[in-house]
Amino acid sequence: MPFPPISWWATTIDTDVLLLDKSEHFQKMTLRNKYCIAGANGLIQLSIPLQNGRNQRAAMKDIQIAPGNWQVQHWRTLTAAYARSPYFEYYAQSLQVLFETPFQLLVDFNNASLLWLEKVLKKQLNKTITETYNKTYENATDLRITKFKVNNAVKFPEYYQVFSDRTDFISNLSMLDLLFSEGPATIAWIEENKEAILEAVG
Repeated sequence: MPFPPISWWATTIDTDVLLLDKSEHFQKMTLRNKYCIAGANGLIQLSIPLQNGRNQRAAMKDIQIAPGNWQVQHWRTLTAAYARSPYFEYYAQSLQVLFETPFQLLVDFNNASLLWLEKVLKKQLNKTITETYNKTYENATDLRITKFKVNNAVKFPEYYQVFSDRTDFISNLSMLDLLFSEGPATIAWIEENKEAILEAVG
C-alpha cells in the first residue's frame, strides 16, 4: 500500500521478516491504492486511479495506474494540508520527486513510497518481495487481510495534528501525517506507543 498507516508500521517495525506479496489479487475497499491524511475539513482519502477501475481480480504485480494528473493533485493536497506542520518543509523536496516521477504499475509506486519512508526515517525494514502467492503462512501475521481502521473513534495515542482544533484528532492516518509532525522523532514515537497503537486498532 502507498505510504502505509501508522498501525502497519507499529506491526512491522520489529518483525524478523516482512514478506511483500506481489502476486496476491487486488482487493477493493482496502488501502492497496490509497492513503489517508488529515485536512482542514477532516479525513482526506487520496486514491491512485487504476486502469480497469477497482473491480478487478488481477495480481497486484499486474495492476496498472490509469493515466492522468493524480500525482499533481496528490501533491497539491499534501502541500495544502501540511505546509504549516513542523516538518513538512524538511521533507518536501525529496518527497516531491516521487510525485514527479512517472509510474505505470501500482506496486512500483507503493514500493517507492515505502523506500522513501525507510530512508527519511532511517529505519530499514527486513523485507523480502515474493513473486509466489501463498494463501496462508504459518506462524505469521497476515496483513493482506487486514482492513486498517482510520477514524477518530478509537483511542489512539495522540500527537500534534495541524487541524485537530477543528476536526479533533484522527487516528491511524498515513505515516506521512506522523512524520510531518514528529520528524526525526517519528520512530521513537512509534516504539514508545507501539502497544497502545496495536491495542487501539484491535
